[in-house]
Amino acid sequence: MLRREFTLWSSFAFAFAFISPIVALYGIFGLALTAAGPSFWWGFLLVFAGQLLVAFVFAMLVSRWPIEGSIYQWSRRLVGTGYGWFAGWAYMWTLVIAMATVALGAAGFVANIAGVEAPSGTQRASIALVILLLGTAVNLAGRQALKIFMSASIIAEVVGSLGLGTWLLLFHRENSLSVLTQGGGDAATGYLSLSGPFLVAVAFIGWSFVGFESAGAIAEEVHEPRKNLPKSVIFSLTFIAIVVMYSSLAIILAIPDLDAVAAGDVADPVYETLTSALGSGIAKPVELLFVIGFLASFLALQTSASRVIWSYARDGGLPGSHVLGHLSKGARIPTAAILVTTVIGAGLFLLSNVASNIYTLMVNFTTGGFYLAFLFPLVGALVVQLRGRWQSGPFTLGALSLPVTAVATLWAVLEFLNISWPRPVYESRFLDWSVWIVVGVLGVIGAAIFASVRSRILDAHLIDVEEAEDEREDLARGAL
Repeated sequence: MLRREFTLWSSFAFAFAFISPIVALYGIFGLALTAAGPSFWWGFLLVFAGQLLVAFVFAMLVSRWPIEGSIYQWSRRLVGTGYGWFAGWAYMWTLVIAMATVALGAAGFVANIAGVEAPSGTQRASIALVILLLGTAVNLAGRQALKIFMSASIIAEVVGSLGLGTWLLLFHRENSLSVLTQGGGDAATGYLSLSGPFLVAVAFIGWSFVGFESAGAIAEEVHEPRKNLPKSVIFSLTFIAIVVMYSSLAIILAIPDLDAVAAGDVADPVYETLTSALGSGIAKPVELLFVIGFLASFLALQTSASRVIWSYARDGGLPGSHVLGHLSKGARIPTAAILVTTVIGAGLFLLSNVASNIYTLMVNFTTGGFYLAFLFPLVGALVVQLRGRWQSGPFTLGALSLPVTAVATLWAVLEFLNISWPRPVYESRFLDWSVWIVVGVLGVIGAAIFASVRSRILDAHLIDVEEAEDEREDLARGAL
């Protein structure tokens, strides 16, 4: 049995760090601004509104089933074993691939801090491997180490995002709010058309508002999960949205030459704007804040992935489940599952170093993978509610449950299609199909593995009984 050592604050910090505002903003700002001009900022409001509806649905699900593995466990209880298995399969691989891409992103900043301005693919992969090994060590050290690092990351985020954003707005504003009405992109396409600038920017922005569901991935390690986890899911998304939108607005208004950035002539508009406004001396401290944000995100991703793997193994859902389902004697940590993420991550670094197209496939798939994984429990919840079989947990939307679930599902479908749409972006046309290629490969592999383990997967009801016992023990300890 896992130990409940995370509090409401810990689960919030965990979800917040999963996709940190620094990582989210740095990853999409230049792409979205080049695609749609300063008016891309309004896409934040659209994506946040859609994801907030998803967060409300997930808050209901985690309140009903506060079980390790989140999306995997919710989906199998809503629809069935096979459906849940493939939901977890999509989510697990999205987490692992995202973990590898974040480590490679952090490697670039670490290299710059060390004085290597243009690191080679081998150097980035080597630094990412060191990050992977250090992150694994922190995860194996126990939950206390994770809690300390996640709390430190929030401090770094507040200083690096809200602090710098406020300084830019107060003392380095170069543009008026009217620039938020300026579009960009290819004038030959309609701004709101399927291949138009705004929807392309919305596809990029989709990366900024995922990760809130990760609070459910550690559900059995959180005190009073039915009460605390719905708050963590909703509050983490809301806080991330506020920080990202505020920081993004500050940077847009502080950019010295918007036309150059929109034209793609500035490779790194965030970094260039900060150094232009604050001087070159700010470079190293800012990059250090970026590294902290990336490392916290990496740790949260690895933790989530290992918990999903462990949850699978507990149900007998993976080859080698008897090993993967093992917990360490002292801290009760899924050691084998953590080490599996390490091995897979190292393999992805090797592949990305050998073939650069592999890394591009990884990056492109990650955002679409999250929305695909989200769709499984959303569709399941919608079907159950339409059939009148839904039983709420402590957190409920009452009469609004069905309409919120319906709109959230529609939003997730549209955003997944928007992200995965094969727009002509790359010289190698197959890269425009990145999401579908990875989905196809993982689907074939997953079908083969599921067929081999299907007969020994435990009934979900057995784990429900265990969870009921856990809840009674928690209540008894509280009464004492």
